Amino acid sequence: MKTSYYFSNRIRTPGLNLIGISNSHPKKLEWLKGMRLYQALCPGWKLVKQYKNGEIRRDEYVVAYIETILGRLDPFQVYTDLGEDAILLCWEKPGLFCHRRIVAEWFSKHLDIKVNEL
Repeated sequence: MKTSYYFSNRIRTPGLNLIGISNSHPKKLEWLKGMRLYQALCPGWKLVKQYKNGEIRRDEYVVAYIETILGRLDPFQVYTDLGEDAILLCWEKPGLFCHRRIVAEWFSKHLDIKVNEL
């Protein structure tokens, strides 16, 4: 399992197991046509807007995301649903704060697997 973002050149190879985990995604990108959405990992618009509008800090976002999203999920079941070869996608470029890295750390903590950025 890996993480990346929608506009990465590294996800443009046909046949990859691309999984969108954001509330929205680009609709017209050819390389995303086979992408699946995994809504259970989407942070929800309210949480995203609170963070983007400066109503909550990064650490508050992390706590809220873990409590309201990840805390309700079984990590083993999610990993099984996604597949070992899944590439989890959202909007933020590598190095920027993003919930896909929270998910990666969650898998690491609960399943002892390393989920790197592609």
